Amino acid sequence: MNAQEILQTLSDGFASSASVKNVYGDPVTAGARTVIPVAEVRYTFGAGGGSHKDKTESGGGGGGRVTAQPVGALEVTPEGSRFIPFQDPRKFAAAVALGFSVGVLVSALTSKKRVEIVKRP
Repeated sequence: MNAQEILQTLSDGFASSASVKNVYGDPVTAGARTVIPVAEVRYTFGAGGGSHKDKTESGGGGGGRVTAQPVGALEVTPEGSRFIPFQDPRKFAAAVALGFSVGVLVSALTSKKRVEIVKRP
């Protein structure tokens, strides 16, 4: 099996599992309001193959993964529709920590340390 065949097999497998249900979950209805969960779905795959110089031995392989992360919800009411994003507090905390660290580093690199020599009588 060459690399092209491996990639085709992987692609066919992922294509059969890719559907709208992976991104949009089952709607939940309460009264006149319908909420549809929304996720970000990522497909990653790769493959490789090769053969020995004398073409007597060959090999190949491949693999992949699917990840899904909730990103928000779609709210549908008689008044209209709106997307409600989910905020990830870890991303916000990481951004604050990075900003603080960069500020401290810039401050340390740009500050001039003055050394004063005091003469005593």
